[in-house]
Amino acid sequence: MTTVLQRIDLFDRIAIEPAPHLRVDGFAEDTLVARALERLAEEAGVEPRWRARLWKKIPVAAGLGGGSTDAATALRLANESLPEPLARDRLLELAAELGADVPFFLTDGPQLGEGDGGRLTRLELPQDYWVVLCLPHGERKPSTAAVYARFDERDGAAGYDERRRALLDGLAGMRRPRDLAALPPNDLAASPLADELRRLGAFRADVTGAGPAVYGLFHHRAQARAARRSIRSRGRTWLTVPAWYG
Repeated sequence: MTTVLQRIDLFDRIAIEPAPHLRVDGFAEDTLVARALERLAEEAGVEPRWRARLWKKIPVAAGLGGGSTDAATALRLANESLPEPLARDRLLELAAELGADVPFFLTDGPQLGEGDGGRLTRLELPQDYWVVLCLPHGERKPSTAAVYARFDERDGAAGYDERRRALLDGLAGMRRPRDLAALPPNDLAASPLADELRRLGAFRADVTGAGPAVYGLFHHRAQARAARRSIRSRGRTWLTVPAWYG
């Protein structure tokens, strides 16, 4: 796998504090934050005595990495509370055990993810554009196994080397936001909503990760706001911008 990872200014909040035993409040469906704290405690040789509180804004199972960023933030905050915090490299290894994109959320700036997504290389990408996000009504993220099964059924791996080279060549020539339009499309998922966002003026539009959320990139805020209004009936929408730090 070769993928570009970029933060946006849509985020959950998480707080970590000492507690008699491990507890996660605010999101009943959580398993990843709890597992992250259990693994950290095991690695550090301590009991997992933290209370984590979550305030969710990133939609669940949308392909936006909400669970991964929560797990990474919990790891970082809890590690800082240890008498002998784990070294950064070991923390990144723990993050990779939790999920392929969790290590990304312990870094700053855009990254190129390769292998299972955990091998990261810093990218210098334009950050001066607006992002319209839409999570279409009634759509849910398929399981990872289902996504890759469909990928295999359509022989998605054919031509991978050429697509990877096109991606790397495009990244090497990146200067302005509109250069992002030349990068290859998402191999895992597609949506007609991306075509609609392009008709509304997006210089690039595609599915995020395995979906189902779709993004459109716009040069100007007014144009992005108009596009958001046009697709508001299609699902939950957000107007946001790139973010550099976690």
